[in-house]
Amino acid sequence: MKHMKPLKTMVGVFALTTLMIFTACDKKGQVIDQVLGFTPDYDVKLGQQVAAEIESDTVEYPILPPADFVDAYNYLNAMKDAILASDNIEYRDIFAYELKIIQRDDVLNAFATPGGYIYVYTGLIKYLDSADDLAGVLGHEIAHAERRHSIEQMKKSLSIQFLISVALGEGTAADLATVAGNLLALKFSREDESESDAYSVTYLGDTQYACNGAASFFEKLEAQNQGGSIPAFLSTHPSPDTRVADINAKAVADACDTLRVVETGFTYLDFKNSLP
Repeated sequence: MKHMKPLKTMVGVFALTTLMIFTACDKKGQVIDQVLGFTPDYDVKLGQQVAAEIESDTVEYPILPPADFVDAYNYLNAMKDAILASDNIEYRDIFAYELKIIQRDDVLNAFATPGGYIYVYTGLIKYLDSADDLAGVLGHEIAHAERRHSIEQMKKSLSIQFLISVALGEGTAADLATVAGNLLALKFSREDESESDAYSVTYLGDTQYACNGAASFFEKLEAQNQGGSIPAFLSTHPSPDTRVADINAKAVADACDTLRVVETGFTYLDFKNSLP
């Protein structure tokens, strides 16, 4: 009697064979993703691994404990939840959409892992002027997760065979660290950035926040002549002025509300002042 190959190995061989069959006929890659296991559930599993990697590095990512900054987290989570309530959010019941604040005043940044683990730096929060501005950034990052941009970029930078092994649970600790490092270093394409800008407008159109809130960040950078040092989360391409124009054009096309939100009670200023 012949020995049977381990199931995971057989699945891997089948996946690779199916990849060759479907590459020519499935332009969007949906069938391939199903076969290889790159479904939204894979985003969640990978996001958990990346989140664990991030939170284990307290020097590079000093995360503010939610229990010690209740008001700040309540404010930020309320903003996140308002965006996630948009009818255009597809994976709200699948992705984690957990949010953490990183205490780095020297960093103007925010990012989201696959599966919706979102990180915002205190430097960005303190740099922005209003709730609408930050809501625009959160909408942009949620769009990266929803549109699964990290997974698509990762498939271009790492081998399919390597990613299959990780998807099948065969990856070593070193493999997981490689994937996590790769994701944290990703730079999105011009198309990804433009798409996330547009979806930010769409998401915020279903909230109380100005739907073109993401444009304010670029406007402030331009006003302060910092257009050449735009942080990774909003990239340097397209140019800031082009992105402002595109975001505002999308807001006009959607006929969504661009009025700034009027806050009562705990305001954006209170939020900033509650941070160390």
